[in-house]
Amino acid sequence: MDITNQTRVTEFIFLGFPGVLHLRITLFVIFLTVYLLSLTGNTLIIFIVLMDITLQTPMYIFLGNLSFLEIWYTTATVPKLLDTCLSQVVTISVSGCITQYYFFFSMGATECILLAVMAYDRYLAICSPLRYSLLMSIHVCLRFSAGSWIGGFIAPLLPTILISHLNFCGPQKISHFFCDSDPIFKLSCSDTFLVEALGYTCSSVVILSSFLLTMSSYGHIVVTIIKLSSREARKKTFSTCASHLTVVSIYYGTIIFAYVRPPAKYNFTIGKVISVFYCVVTPLVNPLIYTLRNKDVKKAFRKALARKRMLLT
Repeated sequence: MDITNQTRVTEFIFLGFPGVLHLRITLFVIFLTVYLLSLTGNTLIIFIVLMDITLQTPMYIFLGNLSFLEIWYTTATVPKLLDTCLSQVVTISVSGCITQYYFFFSMGATECILLAVMAYDRYLAICSPLRYSLLMSIHVCLRFSAGSWIGGFIAPLLPTILISHLNFCGPQKISHFFCDSDPIFKLSCSDTFLVEALGYTCSSVVILSSFLLTMSSYGHIVVTIIKLSSREARKKTFSTCASHLTVVSIYYGTIIFAYVRPPAKYNFTIGKVISVFYCVVTPLVNPLIYTLRNKDVKKAFRKALARKRMLLT
């Protein structure tokens, strides 16, 4: 497209969720409540893991990483979502939009890799218990954690660089509450075929490879559990990974629907609704599931409360 005589857009306008004021205020209260609970829950998990030496094992180090990730994952998008619920016009600069895109997808890729690593950790603990301490030492655990972050932040780097070279000439309204890939491509007056294909390929490879590795680990875990002679032993063993499997099911169920599909199939209304689940709901579900179903975390939390009461008295 010839853009020589067109005015370049310098900022975008988020449309968010349209509706009457009282409906948007209701959404604001709901989203704000969930966001604050998510921040509180994930911060609490990090605090407990850091303060209780009995939880400083690979399983809980990965959980602490996941909680830290969820705090920034939601913070990358939810503040703008809240803003769109109350304000008529919510803008973001083009450079700010591309930056948000990069950090959102970096943390999304990091979460995919981290969930796969956590599944592998459970596989080693259940299927190779005698060699677990050797195969998943603290040193190895920290390497896996660092690798998850590094891999996640590298994955969307090239698509982001290509997006930064696109031209935007109008319209400037984004039919979303954050800078997702398809709304950005729709607003560009450049040829987006290459960056769309690359972005679609990168997201599909990261999501599907992480998902398949996770499911492979759980497939081996299920086989091992079935072979256990005692029903009580099977129940106890499965309970150690049930929380993680629940988180995986919720998270992958939404992001596969959202991103593992041809770009032409994107529906902006459905996309916004699905985005609420993995941007707002899932980060809250994680600490709830891990704390409500995990005896060690609940025990550590009670110990932390007891110590606080002793200090106050």
